[in-house]
Amino acid sequence: MTRLENYTKYLLAGLTGLIVAALYAPIVLTIFYSFYKSRKGKVDWNSFSYEPYTKLIYERQILESLMNSIYVGVVTVICSVIIGFYFANYYHTSKSKMKEFLQFIIFLPFLLPPIITGLSLLIFFREINLPRSLNTVVIGHTIFVLAIVFKIILNKLETLKPSLMESAYDLGASKWQAFYYVLLPNIKLSLIIAGLLAFTISLDETLITLFLIGNDTTWPIKLWAKMRVGFSKQVNASVTLILILTSLLVLLIASIISRSEKKIMY
Repeated sequence: MTRLENYTKYLLAGLTGLIVAALYAPIVLTIFYSFYKSRKGKVDWNSFSYEPYTKLIYERQILESLMNSIYVGVVTVICSVIIGFYFANYYHTSKSKMKEFLQFIIFLPFLLPPIITGLSLLIFFREINLPRSLNTVVIGHTIFVLAIVFKIILNKLETLKPSLMESAYDLGASKWQAFYYVLLPNIKLSLIIAGLLAFTISLDETLITLFLIGNDTTWPIKLWAKMRVGFSKQVNASVTLILILTSLLVLLIASIISRSEKKIMY
């Protein structure tokens, strides 16, 4: 290896380190300052405490916003998986030329900036006199994550042989029996992955929620409101918990995908 190649290698390694540091340093600092206090730009090493986390447990507003986020996420998962499967199955089995337009309609809210999607839904709900609430947030989140759920399920359906369902019908199975005993076991893993991913996106979504929320609040919105008054240890603790929760969900999705790929290989 020549000297120039060595210099290039070290330069690329240094750039990679800088990029990684720029991406993860804010996260590390957020977690760090959830345990320590900073005074006049200096860390008080004697201020280590779990108090910000224990305060979150006993703060009613934080718990209510967390429960609201979980409610929105769970209902969004149920609605998006059911609707996503219906449209994916229709797209997969239908020979209509309109199915490409259907795919465009499904992907449009996801491709547009969330602020446009949220504002459009806000105007729509106002025109039909539907008051803003957690249910309107669920509708907004479902429309937003539907594209991902649709694509994940459709990709799995396209790997299945058409003869699979036809054989079930030939053996006398009804549509429900063919779905429950033949199709569902084959796409179950994709439904789980799509649901987990939809929940993760719903939990973190802020802009659409901000437009569609009523008198209630969700965890990201509550956190955003607290950040407007300043970054306290409690705010850092809230951010840390969200990071841990979303990271665990992403790791769970990756683990499920990895196991499924190993089963396919063997």
